[in-house]
Parts: sequence; C-alpha cells; structure tokens
Amino acid sequence: MVGTAHPNTGVEGVEGGVGVTALMVAAARAIETHRHDTLASDVYAEHFVLAAPASAAWPVRIQQVDDGDANPLWGRFARYFGLRTRVLDDFLLRSVRTSGARQVVLLGAGLDSRAYRLDWPDGCVIFEIDREGVLAFKRGVLDGLSATPKAARVPVPVDLRDGWVGALADAGFDPAAPTVWLAEGLLFYLPSAAETYLIDTVDRLSAGGSALAFEVKLDKDLMEYRDSPLYTSTTRQIGIDLLDLFDREPRPDSAGGLAGKGWSTSVHTPFDFTREHGRGPLPEDNDALAGNRWVFANKPRP
Repeated sequence: MVGTAHPNTGVEGVEGGVGVTALMVAAARAIETHRHDTLASDVYAEHFVLAAPASAAWPVRIQQVDDGDANPLWGRFARYFGLRTRVLDDFLLRSVRTSGARQVVLLGAGLDSRAYRLDWPDGCVIFEIDREGVLAFKRGVLDGLSATPKAARVPVPVDLRDGWVGALADAGFDPAAPTVWLAEGLLFYLPSAAETYLIDTVDRLSAGGSALAFEVKLDKDLMEYRDSPLYTSTTRQIGIDLLDLFDREPRPDSAGGLAGKGWSTSVHTPFDFTREHGRGPLPEDNDALAGNRWVFANKPRP
C-alpha cells in the first residue's frame, strides 16, 4: 500500500553530506519510475524526496524539469541511476534464485527499498546496514505509507566505519550460509584502505556460493572531470559537490583482489548495460562517468 507519508521523521540522517546524495538517488529513481520506458520502478522513492526539507522542491518526474532529458543532472545522471538500479535489481534476484542464498546484505543501504519492492524467494532475509539516522528517516516514511516488506527486513543501525561486523552478527547474520552482498554508491566515499578492509571482510564472511556486486570509480584523477556537466549541474542545482565528497586517493584493485582469493569476477562499464537495455547514458566528452565500473563476483562452493 502506498499512501501519504508522515514527513521529516529522523530527517537529520539525510540532511547533510553523503546523506543528501541518498536523496538525490531517490529523486532519480522517482523520475525513472514515472518514465514511459522505465528501467526500474520504485514507488517509494518520491516519498523519501518529498519528506525531507533538503529535497522537497526537487523534481520527481522528468516533466517537472524545464529542459527535460537535456538537463545533465535530472536527465542523463538520473537515467544512470535508473540503469544502475535495474542492473543491481537483476543481480540480486538472479543471485538468490540461482545460488539458493537466502541472506542479502545491503552495505550502506541508504534509501534502498528493495526489501519492499522486489519479489524475493521465500525465506530471504534482507540486512540493511547504515547509520541510525538514515534508517530512522526511511522507517518513518515507509511506516507512514503502511508499506509491507516482501522479505524479512533487518535494519542494522551502525556506521560502516565502526564495528559493523559484530552488529551484523548480533542481528542474526550467519557466516556459514551463502550471502548476496551489495555495495551500491558506497565505495567512492571511502578511503582506499577502508575499501580494501570492507572487501576483505566480505570475503571472510562469505561462505561458498556467495555473490557480491559493487561500484567503483577508476579515474586516475577525479579532478580531470571537475568541469563535467554532471558535476557542475549537481552543484549548481542542488548544492551537492560530489568531488568534495568523493575520496580522491588512488583506488585499490578490489576486483583483482577478489580474483586472487578465488572469486570469479567480471567488470563492466555502465555503457555495456545501456547497450544491452537499449536506454541509458552513452559515453560523451568530459564524461564524469568514464571511470565508473560495476563489478560482479561469485565465490565458488568448496
């Protein structure tokens, strides 16, 4: 059921820094949902946007954008997030259905509503790890909509910079069972050592038959694209300077590290999936998406 949400509950969790980027992605998902050629549907996304003062005036339909798809932020960038949502939705459902895994862990879950909108097999448990304020805001909006999850949903209110492994275990996670992991829109913001620690920890906690998807940026110099329309329009229109939020250290080869530990890995550009689905962003000059890669990994059974 989707009605009218009670606004602003726990809103401090999404009102600053990286939290605002979760609202930006929610707005992109709302725009994607209402497209005639939608790649992914998230009926909850616009309610998150409208519930937070920081984003209440943002568009949730492309028709609300004066220059429509020509707008770098709400056109091309939002379509990127729509494509990413679709590809990762497909990964999660395919992984649980083919591997038999029934544990799903969303690392830095943000305003992800997959527990509510995807058709999960019986017995799935969705662990959502994020800061308490973010999860409280999401809970307030979804409770206001009388939303019901389609799988067991277990919030794990902990910052990934803190003791999240213990918090996940306390929430009922079983490292002896195969797990499907997702780190969507997360690793850009972590220092290199923190990314390596997170990937190594996922490997340690993953039984055979587990799967992992994550997103990285492999630009040699992020500032090379500081004048990219995606970055400049995001700063100008909604006051988010992504380059100020991204960690600018040289990135580790996390895909290579997993391959060295025995995982099978594949690395794709977003444009690979644009071509597969027939819609989404394609390469352009001075492209802030040029270094983005989506990585998919599977840990073989013994």
